[in-house]
Amino acid sequence: MNVPYIHSSGLVGIGFSLFVIVVASMNLVMDFDFIEQGANAGAPKYMEWYAAFGLMVTLVWLYIEIVRLLVKMRERK
Repeated sequence: MNVPYIHSSGLVGIGFSLFVIVVASMNLVMDFDFIEQGANAGAPKYMEWYAAFGLMVTLVWLYIEIVRLLVKMRERK
């Protein structure tokens, strides 16, 4: 599905990509906070996998969004 303004290389598309990158970055901060709270609370060993999976998903999401932003900025020239 292609939304005209969000997926374009115009100002709205670039602004939306920046917004998504900020949201993904905040999610990354929340992931690290979850890991820290779990370590401080003495969470069970199996919770490490949940934290690691969440962190990996967030990093991949952030990477993809940064690449999309770079593509939009390159198309703009």
